[in-house]
Amino acid sequence: MPTTNTATHQYSRFMALLYTCSISNTSKQHHPILPELEGLRAVAALGIVVTHVSFQTGLGSALFERFDFFVAVFFALSAFLLARGKARLSTYPSHRLTRILPAYLVCVVVVMAALPSLSGLNWRQVLANLFLVQIYVPDGLVPGLTQMWSLCIEVAFYIVLPAYLVLGQRGRAVLLVVAVSFGLAWPWCIRGFDAPVNLQIFPPSYAPWFAVGLGCAELERAGVRLRIGGPVRWLFPLLALAVAWLAGQEWVGPRGLTHPSPSEFNARIILGTVFAALWLVPFALAPQRSGRGVLASPVMRAMGRWSYSIFLWHVAVLEIAFPVLGRELFTGSVVDFALVLAFTIAVSVAVSYISYELVESPAIHWRRDNSPRRTPPPSPPANPPHNSQLATVPAPTTGP
Repeated sequence: MPTTNTATHQYSRFMALLYTCSISNTSKQHHPILPELEGLRAVAALGIVVTHVSFQTGLGSALFERFDFFVAVFFALSAFLLARGKARLSTYPSHRLTRILPAYLVCVVVVMAALPSLSGLNWRQVLANLFLVQIYVPDGLVPGLTQMWSLCIEVAFYIVLPAYLVLGQRGRAVLLVVAVSFGLAWPWCIRGFDAPVNLQIFPPSYAPWFAVGLGCAELERAGVRLRIGGPVRWLFPLLALAVAWLAGQEWVGPRGLTHPSPSEFNARIILGTVFAALWLVPFALAPQRSGRGVLASPVMRAMGRWSYSIFLWHVAVLEIAFPVLGRELFTGSVVDFALVLAFTIAVSVAVSYISYELVESPAIHWRRDNSPRRTPPPSPPANPPHNSQLATVPAPTTGP
């Protein structure tokens, strides 16, 4: 059957061109630095800026409406990077605290002191924002700091992650399935509750987004690597943009600040999960080891280092963009969108550079200088006996 064989051969060549998946079953896992993921942080931060500018200018873009899915990319990235390899649980709390709190507290204090719209805050709102519990407090989300709801979710993930990491492979798999199932059930569980806060944005809802990163870490730990050609990898982000556009359609769920039904919220979470996977998988499981490419460029990696501060400051910058530029809110003008976006990105990046250099970087170096040093294991003898235990002890692994 030459025709069938030829067709099969051509199909195989086509699939090989797209990607090949190889699984290496090795006991000694090596987790190299993936520079493209730093650039991906920059993309996620800028995507979040775009969605907020689009909303404030009333652009009405279905695609930009769902650029809030880049929050899912941030969640998946955090989960993947923290779950890679073997975590150092002894230093985990100090690492997380020094990584997020200094820059966060500086931002909150400065924004509260500087923005006129926050002059009437009560002490409950102030304390809720200082202690990162604003989503659990009525009227806790305040102008200039509304994006911090997602940081509350991130902190909740940080708290439960060690319990996940200490489990075995089967236990982690079971917990992932349970967490994702509970997350999708959550909006149905709270339906009908008359609460003074938005229960839909509580941590359980976003378990599927974190599961993307945890799943990628499990695949990497199992030795799964995708080999995808350079240009072909960008088909995945293009598909992600199509998913975002689909999620922005009115028949999928309401746009803007309208409260979705449980089924509409589930659809949003599921599509956000797909969006995050399409961005993370090609760059986490099929990385370019050469360090080349757009995401690994010096500019994108620098923006990636500043991405946390971009996230922290951009809403406050957006708050002042309209009076500074003499523009009105919700005009729907493309010109207004372009001007406000350019201003917000430029000022946010400048402020974020300062924040990183003066707050984030010193905090990171302080933590490294004051972390307990690991005592290196004793070196085995040059020629250990053939049957000695030293000959069978695997090399120690280190976490991220």
